Amino acid sequence: MTNPKKMAAKFRISASTIRNYEAKGLIPPVERSANGYRIYTDQHAAYLSCIQAMAPAFGMEVTTEVLRCVQQDKPQVAMWIIREKEVALYEKKVTLERLIQDIRIYASGSASPHAEGPFTINEASTLTQVPKSAIRYWEQAGYVTADRDPDNRYRQYNGAHLLKIRLIQALQSSVYSEDTVGFKQAIAAVDHTDLQGVLRVAQNVRGYLDKIIEAQMGGVGCFYQLIRFTEAT
Repeated sequence: MTNPKKMAAKFRISASTIRNYEAKGLIPPVERSANGYRIYTDQHAAYLSCIQAMAPAFGMEVTTEVLRCVQQDKPQVAMWIIREKEVALYEKKVTLERLIQDIRIYASGSASPHAEGPFTINEASTLTQVPKSAIRYWEQAGYVTADRDPDNRYRQYNGAHLLKIRLIQALQSSVYSEDTVGFKQAIAAVDHTDLQGVLRVAQNVRGYLDKIIEAQMGGVGCFYQLIRFTEAT
């Protein structure tokens, strides 16, 4: 058993952060001493270790859901939540590998993706499987800049635009981090006609996914240790 100050120092976080975790149900309720101070146990340390291992890889929302399931004695439900996120990361990696290949093909002049265009926003949305509302939002945010029809000023997209739209889409639903912010800034900075620049960003994102899968493995290992701990107590 230990006091809030020592527990906070062990995990290099503030005592208020630990209290916030308790309030949100990420760690079990904490008992208090006769004088009203919180008393933390090895069980709380196991939960805090799991939070710090899982949050960077899965996000705090998923981590919260998983740890609540553990406290409700639903470890299998928690495991399936984790597995769903692992599968989603794999699917994102496959999608990104396909995009990198398409960028290389397009840059070599061998073929489109999806022919040269120009495409309307409806066609761009259909070809990339990205909602029109998202494409418009990304244009407002500076991530992609459409050409304009000289007669009616409607948006027009070519194959290079589609590749950049797909790259932005590959970052969606990623856990927020300094890395993802940096990638979005890099996407905004590179022109869609700079295919080598777009390719470099895509390759960097692929490297980032490699870091995330490694972090997920660490988070899963810590989660498994927590399950074993709870079963033994």
